[in-house]
Amino acid sequence: MVKANAYGSGSSEVSIALQRNKCDFLAVAVADEGAELRNEGITMPILVMNPEKHSFSLLFEHHLEPEIYSFELLESFIEEAERQGITDYPIHIKVDTGMHRLGFMPDEVDKLITLIKSQNSVKIRSIFSHLVGADNPQFDDFTRQQISVFKAYSDKLSDAFDHKILRHILNSPGIERFPEYQFDMVRLGIGHYGMSANGHKLRNVCSLKTTILQIKNVPADETVGYSRKGKLTRNSQTATIPVGYADGLNRKLGNGIGKVMINGKIAPIIGNVCMDCAMIDITGIDAKVGDSVEIFGDNMSIEKMAESIGTISYEILTGISKRVKRIYYQE
Repeated sequence: MVKANAYGSGSSEVSIALQRNKCDFLAVAVADEGAELRNEGITMPILVMNPEKHSFSLLFEHHLEPEIYSFELLESFIEEAERQGITDYPIHIKVDTGMHRLGFMPDEVDKLITLIKSQNSVKIRSIFSHLVGADNPQFDDFTRQQISVFKAYSDKLSDAFDHKILRHILNSPGIERFPEYQFDMVRLGIGHYGMSANGHKLRNVCSLKTTILQIKNVPADETVGYSRKGKLTRNSQTATIPVGYADGLNRKLGNGIGKVMINGKIAPIIGNVCMDCAMIDITGIDAKVGDSVEIFGDNMSIEKMAESIGTISYEILTGISKRVKRIYYQE
C-alpha cells in the first residue's frame, strides 16, 4: 500500500524500492496517485482503490487497475472500455463482508457473474475484501465470519470463470494474526512502515527529526507561545524548533501533551504549537543551537504520540506535509 504519499514516506521513492525488490502489486487510493507513479517510472501493476468516473481516461492511459465495488461503477467502466475498443481490461472486485464501506454485497454474486459473462471489455484479476477488526482479539469471531463470507463468495465467483482469479483479504494486522488465511496475496499497509497492530517489534523505518533554532532563558511567571498558554512556574530554558502544525506536528501536542528527545533526554512541548515552529522546555538538558531533536523514531514511539492525542499512528504519518524534507537510506 503506497497511497497517501506512501503513508507520508514518499510514494515514488518507496515504490521504486518496492519495484526493485520485486513486489507484485502496488495500491493507491486515487488515479492521480497512480499516474504520478507511472510518470516516475513505475511499471508494475497498480491497483486504484477509489476510482471515480471522471478518472476513467487516466486509468486507461496509465494502465491502472480499478477496484470495482458497485454495479453502477462496473457498468460505467464497461461502457467506457467498449467505447475505446478495449478488451479484457483487469479489474479487482471488492466484496463487502462487514466493513460496510465499499463493495458488492454477498447476495449479489449471481448478478455480478451474469454481468461479467455478458461482455469482454473487462476481466476479473482479483477479488478481495477488508477486515474490520483483525487487530483486536475481541473481534476474532467476527473476523473469521468475514473470512468465511469472503471464501464462499470468492469460491462461487472463481468457479464461474476459467482463468485464475487472485484472492486477498489480509491487511497488516491480518497478516500478523491470521496467517492461515493468506489466500493468493496479502495487502501490507501500516506494517510496511514499521507499525505493528499486535505488539510485535517491527524495525522502525520512519523518523521525524529537526534541530534547535534558538535557546532562551525565560523567568518564572512568564508565558511561552500564542494565547499565553505556556505558563512557567520556574525559571526555565526553552528551545524553539522549526516544526509546526503546517508540517504535521498536531496542534493538540502542545502544552505538555507532546514530548521530544534531545541528547537522550525527554523534553515536553510548551505552549501552543505554532504553524511553523514549536517551543520545548529543555530545563536541565545540555543542549545547544543546532542539536538534533527527535519527534518520533527509534526512541520516541509514534504509537504513544498518537495515543496521547486520541488518534492512531496512520494519521500522524500521513499528516506529515510534503514541505518536510525526506531523506532516504539504503543498505
